[in-house]
Amino acid sequence: MSKIKIGERMIGEGEPVLIIAEAGVNHNGQLEKALELVLVAREAGADAVKFQLYRPEEQVSRGALTAGYQREQTGADNMLEMARSYELPWEAHRAIAARCREAGIAYMSSCFDREAVDFLVQLGGECIKVGSGELTNYPLLAHMSATGLPILLSTGMSTLFDVAGAVEHIRASGPSPLALFQCVSNYPADPATANLRAMETMRQAFSVPVGFSDHTHGATVAVAAVALGACMVEKHFTLDKTLPGPDHAMSLGPSELRDYVKAIRTAESALGDGLKRPVESELETMRAARRSLVSARSINAGEQLDESNVTLKRPATGIDPRLWHTVRGRVAATDIPTDVPITWEMLS
Repeated sequence: MSKIKIGERMIGEGEPVLIIAEAGVNHNGQLEKALELVLVAREAGADAVKFQLYRPEEQVSRGALTAGYQREQTGADNMLEMARSYELPWEAHRAIAARCREAGIAYMSSCFDREAVDFLVQLGGECIKVGSGELTNYPLLAHMSATGLPILLSTGMSTLFDVAGAVEHIRASGPSPLALFQCVSNYPADPATANLRAMETMRQAFSVPVGFSDHTHGATVAVAAVALGACMVEKHFTLDKTLPGPDHAMSLGPSELRDYVKAIRTAESALGDGLKRPVESELETMRAARRSLVSARSINAGEQLDESNVTLKRPATGIDPRLWHTVRGRVAATDIPTDVPITWEMLS
């Protein structure tokens, strides 16, 4: 399945790149910030804004430690306590989804347990985003696939064998269409580790649309991903990079998100359709830069054309030089002054 449909939007090769602005937990547990993030994503030109539906106690055991980047940004050692501090009540997502509808931007959410999936379905979600950490959570993947909603699965920390297992399990468990994200689960990720060619590997292996979940700084790697065929890109953003929290510092600020979207759209437009032909804006330059047959001296009517009286010069308003073999030996039908482009009307 080289393309999938999310709501009324087709995703896949030849379709516009789906740009997902990843709000994640950058609302810091505050609905007002979440609603503001929706508007920032819309004003930046993103197609969708994505949040997270999770229950800390279901997701994290009491003794779990935070990842290095989380500890560095928050000072928290206990992952459960950190997750609780950035939790947003699920009911708040009704207001967020409503704000998305009003703003004309798609609402998305990553789901981390079965109840979250059920709530998203009830909310009218058009797809389910799956974080890389859940790629081996087969019971959850099966529950997702049974909904029939498109599944967007990130593949950070995974081998192709890991991805194949998840894909097979999803396909065996229900009718949900599937798309995959190449991802490096490090924050921020070194561009040298992005391995963008893995997108094509997965596209060929599983016949699915592929995208790039971008944890690198800036837009350079995302632009390269689009050039290599990414049909989806997601990127963290925030209202303020100095806010407390695990993801703010490595997220894009509002103006950076606008620039990011613009860079992707520019790269996307530069890809073209693959047909090699001059564009409209080149035609005037073509006439000025290419050569045509030009009289090297004055040519009398009745005189044959050959190398002694014909040369090649700009502009391309005369006979194309590639046709010299059909012109050589022809007779001038009229007097031709020196240094004039030769046209077919001048020949007998």
